[in-house]
Amino acid sequence: MILAHVSVKRPIGVTMIMCIVIIFGAISLYKLPVDLMPDITYPTITVMAKYSNASPTEVETLITRPIEQAVAAIPGVEEINSTSTEGSSRVRISFAWGTDLDAASNDLRDRIDRILSRFPEDVDRPTIRKFDAAAMPVLIIGAASDLDPVQMLNLIDDQVKYRIERIPGVAALDVMGGNQREIQVNIDINKVRALKIAPDQVISRLRAENINLPAGMIESGNYELRLRTPGEFKDVKEIERLVIGETAGKLIRLRDVAEVIDLWEKRRSIVRINGKPGVRIMVNKQSGSNTVAVAQAVKNELEKINEEIPQLRLAPIVDSSKYIERSINNVSSSALYGGLLAIIILQFFLGNIASTGIIATAIPVSIVATFALMYYFGFTLNIMSLGGVALGIGMLVDNSIVVLENIFRHREKGMGMMEAAIHGSSEVAMPVLASTLTTVVIFLPLLFVEGMTGVMFKQLAYIIAFSLLCSMLIALTIVPMLTSRYLRIGNGNRGLFRRASEKVIKAILASHRKALDFVLQHRRKTVFVLGILSALALGLAKNIGTELMPSAD
Repeated sequence: MILAHVSVKRPIGVTMIMCIVIIFGAISLYKLPVDLMPDITYPTITVMAKYSNASPTEVETLITRPIEQAVAAIPGVEEINSTSTEGSSRVRISFAWGTDLDAASNDLRDRIDRILSRFPEDVDRPTIRKFDAAAMPVLIIGAASDLDPVQMLNLIDDQVKYRIERIPGVAALDVMGGNQREIQVNIDINKVRALKIAPDQVISRLRAENINLPAGMIESGNYELRLRTPGEFKDVKEIERLVIGETAGKLIRLRDVAEVIDLWEKRRSIVRINGKPGVRIMVNKQSGSNTVAVAQAVKNELEKINEEIPQLRLAPIVDSSKYIERSINNVSSSALYGGLLAIIILQFFLGNIASTGIIATAIPVSIVATFALMYYFGFTLNIMSLGGVALGIGMLVDNSIVVLENIFRHREKGMGMMEAAIHGSSEVAMPVLASTLTTVVIFLPLLFVEGMTGVMFKQLAYIIAFSLLCSMLIALTIVPMLTSRYLRIGNGNRGLFRRASEKVIKAILASHRKALDFVLQHRRKTVFVLGILSALALGLAKNIGTELMPSAD
């Protein structure tokens, strides 16, 4: 085979390529985003609209149903669920897996724009949100202070939020807690009727006056000055003096028909940190960013904020990165222990340090090369991808063992080191290729599984296929090259461990022969016992629970 021939004749070139692969793999491992699970984008879009002070029945009739009718004809829609509550409408549209959500959301936005004229004037413009598992908070921060809730919330808004939001990988912050100021305008319906003023007129005047408008630009020498007309209300007295109409030549002000009250917004949730009123800050990361790195960067910034702003005490109360780190470390440790056990077993059966070392190179090089392919295909370092690495470790040495044993056989026949390496690897090249492809094909159906299960297990299938194909290339290139340089034949080459393992194998084969003789002599009894065991297994299988993921703390 030309591959083995070139590898043996060009050892420096093969070594350089192996070093390049290792370097690329190490860089890829450093850059791979770390997350708990593969990046899953659920094919779901939610449309939300607010209609203040409307009853659920009015919301359903005037908002929810028109939205449902508008979005029902969008290609790929499988299910529509809606919820109408007091003052708000929520329509959840589920699409088929594989639907382009960007195109679907654009189509959805266009259809909603067409029906906006049918909505009441007081309805806020509907918002469209795509569900993204990455939008779940990676960190929840608790803020406590001796300041009053209003001052604490203002301090967080002015000096804390922007510092966290500018951290690379942070998408947005969601702040809950504290007291929000609210200005209530309570209209006296009897007074507006007596003065023949519609309530909508009052609302329109408030909206029209409480706004800042641009006033153009003036030139002064080499400077251009932009002007604006500030119109937002500054205090309650200014709101009360607002002119809303005129009757019999007399101006009607807001205080004549309504009561303006400065108070706090009604609290619908209470946040307490260590038993005291506090503020909760949820940190959402950008899709595709490294969860662990983002969480660590935020925690580093919190330490600086605590030093620079002593009035605040910020601390993580929920940190998803710790669970991810533990999970990743557990899977990584399992993969490492599996690789070490594989090497120990190889040494036990081969009884030759050089042979074990040659075969063992297939494990780290294949894994490192797999990391490079993971980075190229946009995978993340998660428990599924690392699980694929751990699952494939035991199979990575199979091809190398076959190639090495055949080379060893030729060496025992008296061939030279280079000649045995070339002929031995070339003879088994096709069987090695066939066995690798048959193993890879086993995982091929996982690539066609749809839904969330398919998204999760596709990475597993790809990783195993990557690592096995890399191990095959190593078995046909690096193993012959190393064998032609370092494999020696001697009387003690089989070693004490090899002789001991041969005795164990002979004992196992003898026991197997006895068991086979018994089965062949008692065929009916064997079939009967197998039938009972199969029926028992099927019966017990019905009692096994099913779930997508095992429960975890």
